[in-house]
Amino acid sequence: MVKYFPIMLDLKDQRVVVIGGGAVAERKVGTLVEAGAVVVLVSPTLTGTLTALAEAGRLSWISRRYAPGDLTGAFLVYAATDEAAVNEAVAQEARSLGLPVNVASRAEAGSFITPGVLRRGRLTVAVSTSGAGPSAAAKITEQLADVLGEEYEPYLDFLHELRTEIKRREQSPEARGRLLRRLGNLDVLNEMRQGTFIEWSAEKITRWIASNREG
Repeated sequence: MVKYFPIMLDLKDQRVVVIGGGAVAERKVGTLVEAGAVVVLVSPTLTGTLTALAEAGRLSWISRRYAPGDLTGAFLVYAATDEAAVNEAVAQEARSLGLPVNVASRAEAGSFITPGVLRRGRLTVAVSTSGAGPSAAAKITEQLADVLGEEYEPYLDFLHELRTEIKRREQSPEARGRLLRRLGNLDVLNEMRQGTFIEWSAEKITRWIASNREG
């Protein structure tokens, strides 16, 4: 079994080349566009959804079959056609260029796989079965969605705001560390879950920092 290394990539403004224009490519492209990637799609035909994205300027479409040289300048590569031989050729070119490549038809032919993803604002949870089955990963992701409810989005925004304020106001590493630890002990998540949370004002943030600064 391949032991994949989990990593979160910033794809904003990065060129990602996707070979293929069917349902598999559509699933890949949706997440790539959401991540802010500059998507270049090579395929003679596209699904309706991909066509709409191309017409809206959300991706660049090269309307033809894959040809050697299409991967030049890419940051990531996806081989997502319904032809195994084409996908293998794409993978081979990617490897020769030192580019990470995902191969839809045969995961082991590529250098990375894409997990199931659950997003709650700042929270991103990735689920991988190491190629055992996308449907299993999807089911596990659905189960996690029930555990990690929508309240996690405002909760993490709250933590981010207070963490930013603590770091901005506190010069002492000891006091800063103490405040950050106490921030993690606040029962805000349960309050948001129960609908009883009241947004903190700037004055309340100031008072909380002042009263929790000392040991």
